[in-house]
Amino acid sequence: MRGHISAHAVCTAIREDIISGALAPGSRLIEEILAARYGVSRVPVREALRTLQSEGFVTTRHHAGACVAEPTEQEAADLLDIRALLEPLGAARAAARRTPAHLKVLRGLVRLGRERARHGNPADLRQLDGWFHETLAQAAGSPSLTALLTQLRRKIEWMYAVEPPPRAGEAWDDHGAVLDAVARGDAERARALMAAHIERSLPVYRLRRPATPDVSDTKRPVNTARARS
Repeated sequence: MRGHISAHAVCTAIREDIISGALAPGSRLIEEILAARYGVSRVPVREALRTLQSEGFVTTRHHAGACVAEPTEQEAADLLDIRALLEPLGAARAAARRTPAHLKVLRGLVRLGRERARHGNPADLRQLDGWFHETLAQAAGSPSLTALLTQLRRKIEWMYAVEPPPRAGEAWDDHGAVLDAVARGDAERARALMAAHIERSLPVYRLRRPATPDVSDTKRPVNTARARS
């Protein structure tokens, strides 16, 4: 079994545990312990840690080796500023490059989002919101931009808790307006609407203040099958 789980799957599993806080900031990441934790050999763990270091989730300390990174408040604030620059660009690109398939998915998500905003639960809305932004990033037709936006959303999820917006329906009206501009091919309107949406959403972000114990030797089993390929 150990030889059949890819480094990509291990990377995804470790990243998800970092984002969720199961592996807390500052925790040592010992290859042997991680290999046992995820049921793999040390080789894919080593590759995964290199990838996560390049993404900023892992850092290397003198005498301690690999550890979960400990982002500062300034680094966290910078992420929201970068998002405010990149997401409007992504919406503008999507207006010029989206496919009928992208529009179909986006319309379905907006319809569901509006419905759930009326009588759904916050968990549903967070997931639908993530899917909307991910699909819009894919519709930009730029693998580099999509990859940047994906990594940015992961790191924001890691550093921030997102509270349910007080008026969820208005957030989905914003999404609908962006979608209308994208569908019409109006890049500048899509850019402006996304910028305004991001500005309005800032109050729901709360910086996490996690404790930082060393949990690298925890015995909690992790199902790497959930790691998306």
